[in-house]
This record gives sequence, C-alpha cells and structure tokens, in this order.
Amino acid sequence: MSHQNLDHLRDRVDALNLEILSLINERAEVVQEIGKIKEKQGVNRYDPLRERHMLNLLKENHEGPLSQGTIEHIFKEIFKSALKLQETDHKKELLVSRKRKPEDTIVNINGEAIGSGEPTFVFGPCAVESYEQVAAVAESIQSKGLKMIRGGAYKPRTSPYDFQGLGLEGLKILKQISKEFGLAVVSEIVTPSHLDEALDHIDVIQIGARNMQNFELLKAAGATNKPVLLKRGLAATIDEFINAAEYIISKGNDQIILCERGIRTYEKATRNTLDISAVPILKQETHLPVFVDVTHSTGRRDLLLPCAKAAIAIGADGVMAEVHPDPAVALSDAQQQMSIPQFDEFYETLQKFMKSYEIQA
Repeated sequence: MSHQNLDHLRDRVDALNLEILSLINERAEVVQEIGKIKEKQGVNRYDPLRERHMLNLLKENHEGPLSQGTIEHIFKEIFKSALKLQETDHKKELLVSRKRKPEDTIVNINGEAIGSGEPTFVFGPCAVESYEQVAAVAESIQSKGLKMIRGGAYKPRTSPYDFQGLGLEGLKILKQISKEFGLAVVSEIVTPSHLDEALDHIDVIQIGARNMQNFELLKAAGATNKPVLLKRGLAATIDEFINAAEYIISKGNDQIILCERGIRTYEKATRNTLDISAVPILKQETHLPVFVDVTHSTGRRDLLLPCAKAAIAIGADGVMAEVHPDPAVALSDAQQQMSIPQFDEFYETLQKFMKSYEIQA
C-alpha cells in the first residue's frame, strides 16, 4: 500500500508541477501585454510600489507550510524573470536591432560603401589648427586613394583651459580641404546649436564619447540626412551604446556608424581599454557598421598597428586613427598622433597584413 501511495503522491506532484508551469507561462504572457502598454505610455517597466503590493497580497493570503521568506524569494525570482522578459521584448523592437533588420546597413560616403565587407579607413588630425596643417595630412590621405578625413573643429576637453578648437573657422578650413582634395569630412559636433552651421561644411557628423548620452544632440543628428559616426562613451555599456544609436535612428536617420574607442577601466598602461569583443557583439546585435578608433582606445603610437590588425581580424568595418604633420607641437593629444612618415609605414604594413590575412582566411 505504501508503495502505491508514494507513486500516487509523485503523480500528484508531477501534475502540480505542470499546473504551476502552465500558470507561470500564462502569467508571463499577461506581463508581456503589460509591457507593451507601458512601452506605448512611456512608463518605466519596473514599478517598486506594484511589486510591494503583490508581495503584501501574497503575505496576507499565505497559510504555509512554506516560510514567508521562501515565498517572497520564489515570487521575487518570478517578478525578476518577468521584467527581463519585458526588456527582451523591447530589444527585439529596437530599430537598430539585427532581429528587426537582418541585413547589414550600408552607409555610403564619398564612394565608400561602409559595411559592405571591405574595411574603410579614416585618418586625420585630432584638431584643426591651421589650413597648412590639415592640407599636409589631406595630401597624404589622398595619395593613398582614401576618401575621408577626420578633424576636430569643436574639441570637448577635460580641462576648460585646454585648446577647445577653432569652431566655425575650423569647419571652413575642413570645407576648403574637402573641395581641394576630394575628401569627405568627418568632424565632431558637441551641441545641437552648432549643427546648423556645421551641416554645410561637413559630410559626417561625429558624436564623441563624452556626448554619447547627450540625448538632445542625438535627436538633432537623427533629424538630419547626414551620416552619423557615434562613439561609445568612456564608461558606457554596450546596451547603453546601442540605445544611444536608437535615439538617432528613431528620428529617421539610419545612416549610423558605431565606433568602439575604448572604455575606462583600472588599467593605466593605455589611455583606455580597447574592448575588442564589442565589435562582434555589436555586429550580432545590430545591423549597423562598426569602426574601431585605435588612437583614443590606446593613446599610444606603438599600439596603433597591432590594434588595427586586431580590429580588422575580428570583423570591424573600419579603423580610425589620428595623423599630424608634427605631433610634438600638436595642440591636443600630441603623444598619440602619428607623423606622416609613421602614417605611411602604418598604412603600408596594414595593407600587407590585410592581403596576407585574406590569403590565410
């Protein structure tokens, strides 16, 4: 009799397990519907008051034999899983999501199809200092058959006493260089108020690391028809980075290039820590092209080449680095910019690596 009774009780437990499973899944479906309504209303998914109300309701109706602490633990895990489910549903709906658009987005700039499989290279000085300085770099870039130049007219600096850039005068120099050398201009904009005057002078709006979560700037850039190069914030998670891009695309502009430029860690050997794994993650999670800025991630000229090789090998769509005719007298980031002879050697070695890598691949 006892053996038959044990089997009966086990069958009862199995039936209850299936009943609990069915109820948990039914609850999850209801929670998903709640999440959709909250999304439309712009309401925060996590509501601590609502969670406390549910726990109090359970406490009032709990009669044992499990302890109150055990019941709270079980249901808090259920609540947590439901919140994660809502977040997962939200990610699926992001316009930048690979699930939303399986095919790669191609950003066309001055004849360069960025994201089409062939790496793109963007070089130029950290800051525009004079016409002669930018022209010297532009000539070297043009001689290599490259199509773009970067240069900062507005420079957000850690110290208010450091060189802040030439502003509009710098943009005019970049525009002149663009016409003379046939190069598309990539330049950083730091505030929405500068966008109007900048649009006539540049071809790509760069949003720097310090402005990755400047939401008004992101929305303003999204309202333009210019490609946007968005850099990852120095302490931003990949999820925060992706959501910053979502601000841009939500305003109608899908011509976005994501740029990994290193994140701040406890390591002091480099200026930042290059999160090379971010490249394949971003390529998997989004349909946008991904660049790697080897200059700002390392802050060291001796590491530019190996990190550029790593970026290409791991699947980056492009590499950015800084070049100056005379880095020793540069007004910003002197220690990390390449001279033109160093640039020549860097690019030649990188091209050889790419050819040998293609053969091996």
